[in-house]
Amino acid sequence: MIIYLHGFRSSSTSIKAEQLRKYLTDHPSDDQFWCEDLPISPKEAIDKVSKIIETSHKPPLIVGSSLGGYYATFLAERFDLKAVLINPACRAAELLEPWVGPHRNLYTDEKFDLTQAHIRELRALWISPLMVPKRFWVLLETGDAVLDFRVAVETYQGARITIKEGGDHGLQSFPEFIPEIVRLSKGPSRLGP
Repeated sequence: MIIYLHGFRSSSTSIKAEQLRKYLTDHPSDDQFWCEDLPISPKEAIDKVSKIIETSHKPPLIVGSSLGGYYATFLAERFDLKAVLINPACRAAELLEPWVGPHRNLYTDEKFDLTQAHIRELRALWISPLMVPKRFWVLLETGDAVLDFRVAVETYQGARITIKEGGDHGLQSFPEFIPEIVRLSKGPSRLGP
């Protein structure tokens, strides 16, 4: 199983989620794909995905983008899973605290409020240092104007890290990595070099 976790103000119909979904449709395998809209509450999001992991027949591969990468880090460490992180929001609570207030989902147009309670829930998910860095593959682009890719390089020392020049926060190069991501879902329990 591959679990895809979208980012802040995103949804299960984000560009990368759709690219991964299409690849799995065009290249049938025994992989199940789980990708649903996550609750605004980080605690509720983690609880929802934890239930999917706990009922999975085999250990899933988690793919997380931005805030979804922060969630994927916590879940991979908690459940001893592999994870692919796409421009992860390494310090999500600090990044999002200035954004407390009303927002609109970029895909669904749903209005929601980011609260201080959500920031506290994000802080509770912080893991440092990583227990097993080799369980992670971190995909970064230097042109990300939302997050400094160097913070991820520092945070995920010991992990497999791929850095592409240019690009943006959406990771324009994502399609080229999809075949290997799908192969990794069937491979060993560590992703490090």
